[in-house]
Amino acid sequence: CALALTATLLLPMSNLAAEKTAEKARPYPLANCLVSDEKLGGMGEPYVFVHKGREIKLCCKSCMKDFNKDTAKHLKKLDEAEVKAKK
Repeated sequence: CALALTATLLLPMSNLAAEKTAEKARPYPLANCLVSDEKLGGMGEPYVFVHKGREIKLCCKSCMKDFNKDTAKHLKKLDEAEVKAKK
């Protein structure tokens, strides 16, 4: 019972921490998945996470494997999109 109460009290705090991290992250500039180039939302809710202070959106969680295989390649694509968006 005490464990359930502790979990109930800590869960909102963990969500708040995740929200603060997302607030500090640079926003995602693309309408498509960074890995597959599929339109975001076409396969349900996008998989969103923060990587080194940048918001990343993937069409699904399974794209995470490919993102991790060649992170530099995908981040370069993100850099190029951010530069283009500033013009």
